Amino acid sequence: MNDPFITGINTQRKSMDWMNLLVTNMTNIYTPGYRERKANFGTFLQGATFDDIRLKAWQGKAYPGTAPENLYIEGKGFFVVKKPNGKILYTRLGEFAFKGDGTYKTKDGFNVQGYIVNDKGEIMSGSSPQASSPHAKAESRGGPDFSAMTDIKLWRDPSNGKYLGKYDEFKIKKDGIVYGQAEKGKVSVPLYKIGHVKFPNAAQVTEVQDGYYDESPESGKPVLGNAIIRSGLIEMANVHFRQNISHLAEVKMQIEMTNKIIQTSKQLLEESMKLMQ
Repeated sequence: MNDPFITGINTQRKSMDWMNLLVTNMTNIYTPGYRERKANFGTFLQGATFDDIRLKAWQGKAYPGTAPENLYIEGKGFFVVKKPNGKILYTRLGEFAFKGDGTYKTKDGFNVQGYIVNDKGEIMSGSSPQASSPHAKAESRGGPDFSAMTDIKLWRDPSNGKYLGKYDEFKIKKDGIVYGQAEKGKVSVPLYKIGHVKFPNAAQVTEVQDGYYDESPESGKPVLGNAIIRSGLIEMANVHFRQNISHLAEVKMQIEMTNKIIQTSKQLLEESMKLMQ
């Protein structure tokens, strides 16, 4: 026979965990790049428990960024970034900027990764890191057929103020390719393709810190993405506010019900103790 008191306590504890998850979602509704968390429940003899917590993979709304190098993924997938220790992570938050040395970085200082491309904008694939670029050095591997990724770098020549010494400006087009441009756009040369990957099961990637994720056995390995890249925009949170409010009402009702179960079980126990005296 199952103990209703123990069942009530366990269910209430998991209900509070669910409430905390919903509150976290709602308080991050305006956090750029935040992924809504969703709990899946399983029912056991001794109460309710989370099967797992998954991320909602669909995209959030686009919002104007602060610079043209800010990026927004229109569709599925993640940008690829590299921490100072060389660890590769994935993010939807495209608050990127070119720093003083020309390196393309996230707001947290991680290097945005990309592929070196030829003059046709095609990825120069290979099984070894790309070390032939005159303006960047490859230090990581990834993507299709282990095509090498590299730090994206557009340094400016101090003698003439031009990118890589010969381009007046840069432009990131919707195919994710970074172009160096000169002569008022008459000269447009592809330099890099922004690293963008997707997962077979994106909802199961592991969050290692706010807004940054790593692959997991459940998510599968990353493959080359095919979404549209929009420059000058960033992605807001993908939290469904009304749905979270509805779930919050459900969990409050669940807590009230378990409180009654616990109270009734306590009264029955007290009556039983009296009868035994």
